Amino acid sequence: MYRALGWQIYQAGIDPEDQSSVERVASQLNLRLRMADDGDVEVLLDGRELDSRVRLPRVSEVTSLTSSYPAVRRRMVELQRHFAQSQGAVMEGRDIGTRVFPHTPHKFFLTAPLEVRVERRLRQLEQTGKTGLSVAHIEAEVANRDARDTQRRESPLTLDTSYTLIDTSELSVDEAVDLIVDRVEGSKQTPDGGC
Repeated sequence: MYRALGWQIYQAGIDPEDQSSVERVASQLNLRLRMADDGDVEVLLDGRELDSRVRLPRVSEVTSLTSSYPAVRRRMVELQRHFAQSQGAVMEGRDIGTRVFPHTPHKFFLTAPLEVRVERRLRQLEQTGKTGLSVAHIEAEVANRDARDTQRRESPLTLDTSYTLIDTSELSVDEAVDLIVDRVEGSKQTPDGGC
């Protein structure tokens, strides 16, 4: 959702540091969530699905900058809550468990050391056809995003005791998902073995 706004800002040539302009675009953003036939949630911008361009490095930078603005976050939280109340949801994001749904019973905080996340980001970019990428540049980009997200005033990235911390350093995506599902399913068990 934040990338949809980042893409819109990037496409319109708006300075991402012009907070009032960004917040105005966010308030008028034609953004909708739709449940796909396979159960995935699609983000629609102006009625169209997002494509891989929202993951371009410059769009990522714009997204990170613009996502810290209070009115932007309020708008996205409103949309996320509306969708979850009407459809139910499993959501991921840097403030889902602290700001959007602070009372949800299942919160997982996935982490990995910086060098692991940089390697994953490098592979992700290479899969989109990017070549000649600078590891140092990607490392700086990831570290800067972490700093912005943890230090922003509105809905910072935080970890508290309501989360289950999972270090994904040695886990595949499927292994991480299986671990989460096992924890959720395990929490449904009552002392007599019922659910």
